[in-house]
Amino acid sequence: MPASPTARDPLWSLMSLLHKSHPWHGIELGDKAPQVVTTWIEIVPTDTIKFEIDKHTGHLMIDRPQRYSNVLPCLYGFLPQTLCAAEVASYAMAESGLDDLEGDGDPLDICVFTECAVGRGDLQARAIPIGGLRMIDGGEADDKIIAVLEGDASYGHWRDISDMPAAMIERLKHYFVTYKRGPGATADPCRIEAVYDAARAHECIRRSQADYRALFPDIEALLSAALRG
Repeated sequence: MPASPTARDPLWSLMSLLHKSHPWHGIELGDKAPQVVTTWIEIVPTDTIKFEIDKHTGHLMIDRPQRYSNVLPCLYGFLPQTLCAAEVASYAMAESGLDDLEGDGDPLDICVFTECAVGRGDLQARAIPIGGLRMIDGGEADDKIIAVLEGDASYGHWRDISDMPAAMIERLKHYFVTYKRGPGATADPCRIEAVYDAARAHECIRRSQADYRALFPDIEALLSAALRG
C-alpha cells in the first residue's frame, strides 16, 4: 500500500480542520491494518431502521426499515478505503469453489462486537478483526468481517473466531440470512457459505484495499488538487 496521504501531503491534515471527511474516501484504515482497523459504524443494535452511507455524498441515509423482530447483535458498518470487487470475488471463489461471483460494489462490511451500549451510528471506531462470514447475496460476494471493539472489557482480548461462542456466531448468521427476506418470501436471497478465521479476514481486507485502489488509483492526488483549487 502507498504511504498514507496525511504523511505525504500536509493539505490532508488541514482538510479535517476545514471539512468533515467523507467516511469512505477521507478516513484512513490505519497503519496497523489489517490487524487493527478504523471502521465507520452505520447501525447499532437498537436501530429499527437500516442506515447506509450514501457513497456520493458521504451522508447517512435510510436504506429500509428493519424487517420483523430480528435484531442486529453488534455494531455494523464498513471499512474506509475498501471495495468488494474483482479481488474480493476472486478470493471468495478460490476459497469456496464457486464460480461466476462478482463483488457487490460496496465497501467491505464489518460487524463489531462490544459489551458497551452505543447509542447511535455515524461514527468511527477502532476494531480488531477476528474472522468473517463468506456471504453470497445473489451472485455477489458480500463478505462480513467479524471484529471486536479495541479495548473492550469483555471481547477485546479475542483474536480469532475460535474465541467467539458458537451461539453468537449462529445468531449473527441468522440475522444476515434473513435480513432481506420480504413478506411471503419462500427463499432467502442471502446464504452463508463459510465462517472463516482471522487470517482469512486479513486477506479479505487486503484484497478489498486492492480493489479500492484499482477503482480510485489517484484519489489522494485528486483530493489534494481540489483543496489547492
